[in-house]
Amino acid sequence: MPGWLIGLFVATLALGTDEFVIAGLLPELAADLGVSTGAAGQLIAVFAVAFALGAPVLAVVLDPYPRRRVMLTGLAVFMLANVAAAVAPTFGVLVVLRAVAGLAAAVVSSTAFAVAAEGAPAGRQGRYLSVVTAGLTVALFTGVPVGAWVGAAFGWRSTFVLVGVVALGALAVLGGGLPESAGVPRAVGLGERLGPLRNGRVLRLVLAVFLSGAGGLMFYSYLGAVLERHRGDSEDLPLVLLLVGVVGVPSALLGGRLADRYGGRRSRLLVLGGHAAALVGAGVLLAVRAPFAAVLAGIAVWSVFAWALNPPLQASTIEAAPEAPMTAIGLNISGLYLGTAVAAGAGGAIVEAAGSAWLPFAGAVALGAAWATARFPETTNPPVPHNPHPRPHPTPRNPSPPPRGRPNPHNPHNPHNPHNPSHPPKGTRPL
Repeated sequence: MPGWLIGLFVATLALGTDEFVIAGLLPELAADLGVSTGAAGQLIAVFAVAFALGAPVLAVVLDPYPRRRVMLTGLAVFMLANVAAAVAPTFGVLVVLRAVAGLAAAVVSSTAFAVAAEGAPAGRQGRYLSVVTAGLTVALFTGVPVGAWVGAAFGWRSTFVLVGVVALGALAVLGGGLPESAGVPRAVGLGERLGPLRNGRVLRLVLAVFLSGAGGLMFYSYLGAVLERHRGDSEDLPLVLLLVGVVGVPSALLGGRLADRYGGRRSRLLVLGGHAAALVGAGVLLAVRAPFAAVLAGIAVWSVFAWALNPPLQASTIEAAPEAPMTAIGLNISGLYLGTAVAAGAGGAIVEAAGSAWLPFAGAVALGAAWATARFPETTNPPVPHNPHPRPHPTPRNPSPPPRGRPNPHNPHNPHNPHNPSHPPKGTRPL
């Protein structure tokens, strides 16, 4: 594994920590800045909206520039935004800094996946993409808990310092290890960079990402409500989240291997179908109130498919738009974040109206729709029309020479050729 790939892993670890850790800091942050907890919660929404909307727009703008420069600049802005957040004097300033951090995170995320795909050796693209995905997974059960502990022990501002330090580490590794030539794109025009917006396969994959994000994260976001219905309380939620994270890291790497071995289409359909089936299985276990050990096993199986999904979908998107990979990946990221927003809203409505027992089945329906959306061939070659009256082949410009023994009248050196200057026309004699 090259050092720059480890740097990409550390960078996405910082992004994932910064995205999720603030949820545990809201009460203290709100009290310190003199706002309500609900108002402080908008910091999460600001970061997510900036990330989702900024990813495709900034990908189009920055695609012509060398990936190394874009990555290092994005990481530097992300680091400075977090360090500045640690000393933000007012809530309004903090809102602006969270938006800047979200935009920088969108640049870093899109560029990280593009660099991993372009720098991977032949047959290992999926595995390189899975390492980048694993950084987000590790953030859930290492970066987020550690960041929350640091915030509880030293104040909420120290958590932003921690995220800035992790980003600085990634910046140091990539600054020293990412080659100057890594991911230098060819010169393309604006129309070609916007090509993924007109690419039907890319748009279908973005829709599949949206549906899978809405279905899978609906179940994940309300695991506390699911456990409360099954056991009467949610005291075991930290244990379940730890299980999901520990299972998720090797599962992300598994998704990369599947993409390398079976290609984008087969791997994504396998994982999407397995994801839907695992949600149904978990729902059945919860509905019949199976023993807690069986429920944990069902959640672990679901985690395998949930975290193995991103590398095949990213690899498929890059295969569908190799001329503008950053734009395509940016669209995918937007689809995922919009799916996250829908998961939170729709999941809450289902819990209130029908109960948490229906969450895994609703998620399975969304995953089934994602499977149907992503079920298209990798290439679409139009059929060659049959012509019942073929035209004869035209005479070639340079016909083959005639057989030996016959003069070639077209040869300028042939003495019988009237155009030969050594053969005067009839009625004339040479001087």
